[in-house]
Amino acid sequence: MPETVTSAVAQRDTSPTTLVAGYRDDFAAVLPSHLPPATFVRLAQGVLRRDQNLMRAAMNNAGSLMTAMLDCARLGHEPGTPAYYFVPIKGAVEGWEGYRGVIERIYRAGAVQSVRAEVVRKNDFYEYEEGMPHPIHRFERFASAEERGELVGVWAYAVMLDGGMSRPVEMGREEVLAHRDMNPSNSRSDSPWKKWERSMWLKCAVHELEKWVPSSTEYRREIARMAAPQQSAVMPVTYAPPATVAPSRQDAIEGEVAEDWPAPAEVPGGAE
Repeated sequence: MPETVTSAVAQRDTSPTTLVAGYRDDFAAVLPSHLPPATFVRLAQGVLRRDQNLMRAAMNNAGSLMTAMLDCARLGHEPGTPAYYFVPIKGAVEGWEGYRGVIERIYRAGAVQSVRAEVVRKNDFYEYEEGMPHPIHRFERFASAEERGELVGVWAYAVMLDGGMSRPVEMGREEVLAHRDMNPSNSRSDSPWKKWERSMWLKCAVHELEKWVPSSTEYRREIARMAAPQQSAVMPVTYAPPATVAPSRQDAIEGEVAEDWPAPAEVPGGAE
């Protein structure tokens, strides 16, 4: 009996959940302020315990698990959520940032008030030309995916804080599939492209949108740097305890998501 208990303890100490706990300081070094390291570790351990396929992949390739976990922490996402998925593929763990995660990072930069994105199906009405503020996209409300037809494109744009529009992004089927085919594993039956096809199309569009809108704290830091000389010229440098106020969208910093922010992606014309 003692040998059995000792063996069980040894197995527990080398399990993926214990490994994740051992990397807490590494996660803390890259996590944004809104997600405490202890919370990140508990959420990651919960993801592993709920998914036996993921647990087996993590035991088979611990290095791939830690690579995915560190990437998730660096981006400031809660593990195993629609913002960031962990997918067991070929005996290893792959980390996939979802389109909601990309949109969340765009919101964190503080330069936009909303992000809009949607897939276009064959029977939808879609129109966009250079110079238009955004695409016009309509389809029958509550129509099923089968009634609307196969996926033929995807679009995305952001509404900036001043009410202006970002550069719209649109991608046709050929371009989206080219992104898909960059990873050979995407053709597998367990690939996210098979499980969550619509979400992956949206991810392609919002990733492209990142090129045209801020998606990190660099934007806010630059604004603060530019404003600092003007402020110092008219205000003495004094210390005052910070006021306790509810955060607004404009005051949100890296890793902090205001609760009243809009939904990650609006669906014009109704959900599928």
